[in-house]
Amino acid sequence: MTNPVEELGQRARVAARVLALASTAEKNAALEICANAIIANAADLMAANELDIETARAGGMADTPLDRLRLTTDRIEGMAAGLRQVASLPDPVGEVLDGVRRPNGLEIERVRVPLGVVAVIYENRPNVTCDAAGICIKSGNASLLRGSSTAQNSNMAIASILRAGLIKAGLPADAVLLVEDPSHEVAIAVMQLTDYVDCLIPRGGPDLIASIREHATVPVIIDGDGNCHVYVDQAADFDEALSIVINAKTNRPGVCNSAESLVIHAAIADDFLPVVATALVNAGVELRGDDESRARFEMIAATDDDFAREFLDLTMSVAIVPDLAHAIAHVNRYGSGHTEAIVTRDLDAARRFTREVDAAAIIVNASTRFTDGERFGFGAEIGISTQKLHARGPMGLRELTTYKYLVWGTGQVVS
Repeated sequence: MTNPVEELGQRARVAARVLALASTAEKNAALEICANAIIANAADLMAANELDIETARAGGMADTPLDRLRLTTDRIEGMAAGLRQVASLPDPVGEVLDGVRRPNGLEIERVRVPLGVVAVIYENRPNVTCDAAGICIKSGNASLLRGSSTAQNSNMAIASILRAGLIKAGLPADAVLLVEDPSHEVAIAVMQLTDYVDCLIPRGGPDLIASIREHATVPVIIDGDGNCHVYVDQAADFDEALSIVINAKTNRPGVCNSAESLVIHAAIADDFLPVVATALVNAGVELRGDDESRARFEMIAATDDDFAREFLDLTMSVAIVPDLAHAIAHVNRYGSGHTEAIVTRDLDAARRFTREVDAAAIIVNASTRFTDGERFGFGAEIGISTQKLHARGPMGLRELTTYKYLVWGTGQVVS
């Protein structure tokens, strides 16, 4: 007898085959219908979300994850805008990547095609339900979504709206499937749907990633930690550096592209550290520093764990380094491969930093908060990959495709 998770996988596979053949116009129309429906049902979404908020608050959820759980009018409008933006983007499906004509007359093309069924396991943030489904629809993939129990009412409401929109557009509702059982056992079952899931993308904390690494038997793209650094070089513009550090840390501290670590060149530390530390503390940030930092400003002593940690809160580690080489070494040792930034007016230093730091995104003279699918122009992203195969950085439409070879002949045979 088929178990419920396997049945969802089967339904997703059937829907994926239909969606893979849908035209760009059909997919765009579905996204527009879904966007309109999200706005039209905003009151119902807010009511469902309030149930989740009340339950989470009663359970003692901290302010930062509570913020990620919350749906506001602006965030609902942002979900709809994300769907419309994805609809406006070029369709990658069917794109010819390259081609060659062989001496024997065979014409070989490499063409983009959907992955098939994309499973997403995520925590807390209900907007991921909409973002992931939308980007999967446009890239021709069925989405199998498993959110956390904390957002269950919100996720069910969003998925219901999207499925109704797909039906109205003439596409299969099962192109968006929500796993409604949030138990750990069911999550593991999703991780092991090797007959149906072509790619699994986890979006969550270290415990989720550890579980994925232990249990998953389907192909996985890790949406990993964001232990992001801002390195302020000796050739930095102080005003620019101050603005970038404050924005990178405090704009929205609970997301993966916020800065968790500040690294400062020793040549400017006496002048710059007290200024930036005072501004951070005034913004509510708790600082944890090395001995050199603490000699210049009062803060908690940092441990190795602090330097390697994704705080996702108003906490930041601080280190002072003697030169650019040590800054690069520090970032490569403690960074998670997400986003690293340098602030400098020295072009050679910037080039060396971009060349030697190993991360999905390297930013020069701007906030780490720019590592984002929408800000990169990709539309609503499905995650930010910190690994190297097959996707790295913000995962937009193209990252949810693979390719196949088309070989055109005129009767050739192998001799």
